[in-house]
Amino acid sequence: MEIKKEQNGNALTMFLSGRLDTVAAADFEKELEASLTDVTSLVLDCKDLTYVASSGLRTFLMAQKRMNKQGTMTMRHVQDAVMEVLAMTGFDDLLQIER
Repeated sequence: MEIKKEQNGNALTMFLSGRLDTVAAADFEKELEASLTDVTSLVLDCKDLTYVASSGLRTFLMAQKRMNKQGTMTMRHVQDAVMEVLAMTGFDDLLQIER
């Protein structure tokens, strides 16, 4: 998985591409921890994210819980295959998703 970031003040957009599998989820979690200080708006752009494993779902949930304390988190451009996983697991009710 590849992560690109754009920060504008307290707003951070992370562009996720590839597969968010177990190994990538650990790297993504580290990247989130290092990047979220003073961030009040987090956008996860999933336009090029093709797969999410359960460990990736856990990372999304961890990010959402953190951002609930300090601001907002939105997922954008979620592909159908990833949206199916989010819907089947009930994460579509827990996360703010803009398609």
